[in-house]
Amino acid sequence: MRREDIRNIAIIAHVDHGKTTLVDELLKQSGTFRVNQEVAERVMDSNDIERERGITILSKNTGVMYHDTKINIIDTPGHADFGGEVERVLKMVNGVVLVVDAFEGPMPQTKFVLKKALELNLSVIVCINKIDRPEARPNEVVDEVLELLMELDADDKQLDCPFVFASAKAGFAKLNIEDEDTDMKPLFETIINHIEAPEGDPEKPTQVLISTIDYNEYVGRIGVGKVDNGSIKVNQEYVVVNVHEPDKKEKVRITKLYEFEGLDKVDVKEANIGSIVAISGISDIHIGDTICDVDEPEAIPFQKISEPTIAMQFMVNDSPLAGQEGKFVTSRQIRDRLFKELNTDVSLRVEESDSTDSFKVSGRGELHLSVLIENMRREGYEFAVSKAEVLYKEDENGKKLEPMEIAVIDVPEEFQGSVIDKLSQRKGELRDMSTSEHGTSRLEFSIPSRGLIGYRGEFMTDTKGNGILNTLYDGYDLYRGDIQYRKQGSIIAFESGESVTYGLFGAQERGTLFIGAGEKVYSGMVIGQSAKPEDVEINVCKTKKLTNTRSSGADDALKLSTPKVLSLEEALEFIDTDELLEITPENLRIRKKILDPRMRKRSGR
Repeated sequence: MRREDIRNIAIIAHVDHGKTTLVDELLKQSGTFRVNQEVAERVMDSNDIERERGITILSKNTGVMYHDTKINIIDTPGHADFGGEVERVLKMVNGVVLVVDAFEGPMPQTKFVLKKALELNLSVIVCINKIDRPEARPNEVVDEVLELLMELDADDKQLDCPFVFASAKAGFAKLNIEDEDTDMKPLFETIINHIEAPEGDPEKPTQVLISTIDYNEYVGRIGVGKVDNGSIKVNQEYVVVNVHEPDKKEKVRITKLYEFEGLDKVDVKEANIGSIVAISGISDIHIGDTICDVDEPEAIPFQKISEPTIAMQFMVNDSPLAGQEGKFVTSRQIRDRLFKELNTDVSLRVEESDSTDSFKVSGRGELHLSVLIENMRREGYEFAVSKAEVLYKEDENGKKLEPMEIAVIDVPEEFQGSVIDKLSQRKGELRDMSTSEHGTSRLEFSIPSRGLIGYRGEFMTDTKGNGILNTLYDGYDLYRGDIQYRKQGSIIAFESGESVTYGLFGAQERGTLFIGAGEKVYSGMVIGQSAKPEDVEINVCKTKKLTNTRSSGADDALKLSTPKVLSLEEALEFIDTDELLEITPENLRIRKKILDPRMRKRSGR
């Protein structure tokens, strides 16, 4: 049986192609908000980091009414590091709206998310967005999308997908580029006509597959999923099973049931097939669990989440300044927080090590782990992390395999030489190269994941901020050989105390400083980047000595150049394998793993 009064769709796209803005417009034009209500831009990006960086990290559910049909919409992330989110939520929907930028065309992540949708046999609507951009080329982009569909072996029905032209920012969509539409009605109509209504059997025993987990301090874990068969009711007993855990059979009682309306969750007593619901009252519900009838428990198949490719050590901060700025500093507090993150982030792995003070945290990429670090830092945690390292595997012949990425780079032609040179040094292979009439080159590389660690900052410098770098995980391949990460050494503080202008003035001639005067430093702390390949130790706490003939201020005032203050991402990229990044709510400090200079030299030998 099909439930004709519901449509379940996911909005999928490459990062920055306008998914969240499109959802905003669908919410506004469906009458979700009052006429005079003030609505924030990108209202679905509710998390602080999402708003600051302008990216979506967690998928979000919303529901809008169009005439008599409820459209459940899921806004998904576009970054490759959060691909695990996209894979899961597609299990809840019957179709996708693929958003493609009218200038950039299909990008690496467009290919990734579209491939996942085609594998699940979902209906596709292509929305060519930003057609009001001055350099937009919608007709060429349509051809590029069709080529991509053919490359991904789409069947005839998927190749025959409708195209809608839109400007989410200006709030209109149209079926033909020449049309004069002023609202989103054509897109709403296409969704109703082209996406199948959800199917299920209301007479069968209950089955609800949990595809995402929300977390709330007051009610704990909230499972979000679609009712596949039967119906689900409040205060009724069910059993939780999981296709990957045959022994799991846990009796539970549903205490609260919600459906999504606009930005709110609305209490309901019962939900039927096709409804996307949020369920609270089950303390240890997990992604991939199926909530079933007690008498006939049958798990719904669920694909395994992609494995992590990159790992870092999270450890208790043991520097001389430890415990002065953070609220949560002990290994138990850090451990509890990391394991709590597993409640909502299925692409993350946390393993305990031989030491009680250190944990191995593995994720899908540097951005994935840096978002976790930033969240913990804002919550008052103080800890240290090591340089990100990739996770290797072995094939059946015992050969070493490493994770690979496809890197697609758009740069002005004048910078293409330096980009090719740098990526070749990092074991990248140039696969494809094309030039547009606007004077930009598109380069496609196959490169080991470790070759991209620490490269983004360098890339922005090399292209004077005009380059765009997009990456996509591309499975494991044979180890490509050693890579030298950093060509410059570190400037290291020689003694503990407070940095002084006189000491820093001598140090700035040796490279680029990361700190200014009046900052706390300790022996073994990295305070800058040396201009030479080897590390250099400098006493920046040294004050000028007085003599009988000169006072300490008699010379001209010393001028310090502005220090380079590293962001979290830049600091994670900068640190070398023998260094740690000390993270507190107030400061980021880079330090050597071994603080004592004599011990450091001995271990270096």
